[in-house]
Amino acid sequence: MADQFDLVILGSGSTAFAAALTAKELGRTAVMTEERSIGGTCVNRGCLPSKNLIEAAKLLHDARHPRYPGLKPCRIELDFSALIAQKGEVVRGYREKKYESLIDGVIRIERGHAQFADPHTVEIDGKRLRGDKVLIATGSRPVVPDIEGLDRTPYLTSDLLAADDEVELTELPKSLLIVGGGYIALELGQMFRRFGTDVTVLERSEQVLPHGYEPEIGPAIGRVLSEEGITIITQASVTAVRQEEGGIVATAKVGGGTQEFRAERLLVATGRRPNTDSIAIERSGVSVNQRGEIEVDEYLKTNVPHIFAAGDVVGRQFGSQMATPVGSQDGGIAARNAFSNGEMRPVNHRIVPRCIFTDPQVAVVGITEKEAIAAGRNCWCNTIPLSLVPRAGAIRNTRGIVKMVADADTDEVLGVAMVGHNAGEVIHEAAMGLRFRAKVQDFIELLHVYPTMAEALKIVAISRYKDPAKLSCCAE
Repeated sequence: MADQFDLVILGSGSTAFAAALTAKELGRTAVMTEERSIGGTCVNRGCLPSKNLIEAAKLLHDARHPRYPGLKPCRIELDFSALIAQKGEVVRGYREKKYESLIDGVIRIERGHAQFADPHTVEIDGKRLRGDKVLIATGSRPVVPDIEGLDRTPYLTSDLLAADDEVELTELPKSLLIVGGGYIALELGQMFRRFGTDVTVLERSEQVLPHGYEPEIGPAIGRVLSEEGITIITQASVTAVRQEEGGIVATAKVGGGTQEFRAERLLVATGRRPNTDSIAIERSGVSVNQRGEIEVDEYLKTNVPHIFAAGDVVGRQFGSQMATPVGSQDGGIAARNAFSNGEMRPVNHRIVPRCIFTDPQVAVVGITEKEAIAAGRNCWCNTIPLSLVPRAGAIRNTRGIVKMVADADTDEVLGVAMVGHNAGEVIHEAAMGLRFRAKVQDFIELLHVYPTMAEALKIVAISRYKDPAKLSCCAE
């Protein structure tokens, strides 16, 4: 006999919780399932623990490398095990406050591995949960590439950040080899280097951040990481790994030859894939594409009318991103659409700001120059160095660039990309501008506090008409 609910949700991350809370607001009963820690990837092994440790690494780095003449470097002692312990405290506290405390008699959590028994029923450790509606929100996990010997070689993934988990990394490695050059590789690579680990990054493309970013972004952040002592090898395709005494060895095709790379630990950071292959999804009748993403329409409904999907499991459909705020917003939309008796709300992923928490940060919103041209736009695009931004000069941190993409015919701003101090904060002004289809002149005429990093947007917009290097402060 199955327990009956209005909504059965596979997962308990940000997408699932948003849906469950929305169902509660609508007076419906909901149940979530979870086989690991409540809260999903973000709070337990993703956004929260990584940003906690990245900031700690920044404190160490800034103390050892002051930017100002007259400030002498000092050495802060690192107790890595204590640092990991405080990270766990932060994670547990946030998980309790933002997730566990929200559960009450209307929302239920069932722990264990969940899989479909039929289109309306989910089994979890022998218990059956039946829902009038079902939401698949099982998130994603690190991609494990097909590399010879990897199944016999100890390796890390981004799950090394997981608090209170057997895969959590509690000892600082002396050296680390990272396969991949995307955002996870760069964030964790810089973090470990600042903690004192020798880091080598192997990226198979011609530059780091090869996909989905402006071509100027990868080289800009790559130079910074190289200056900090990270070895970045591009056009390096790892073909095999093996374990040897004292560490691991990776064999890679580099250029026209083959090289071996050695390190104490191996980190695989080659992307993420939807968690759709272990829930017996074939029993539900739901269609999945070749990438393992659940196919949905703009209302997040699958081909089975009462089953919806949202979050990482739908991948990049309709412009979606594998990002916590996207999943959270869409979880609520999915729940409302599931119980809608009339007009349903489509998802809107036109404006999704993103940030990579390297130092300096990488932040983007909107479309790239390449995407604008592919869409048939007559493009005006320009990139300026942050040395033109007074705030960057004042704090002696001019590392980075800012690029603006606009329609040359209408002057509407279509995209912004930035590498720079506090770029993750600045990008929200750009996002708001794009949301309301602001033009280049709007960014110019908006009065900005002086001096701030947000002025970078005004200055790159000015470059549409004038050379900003030849203007006085705040001049237009």
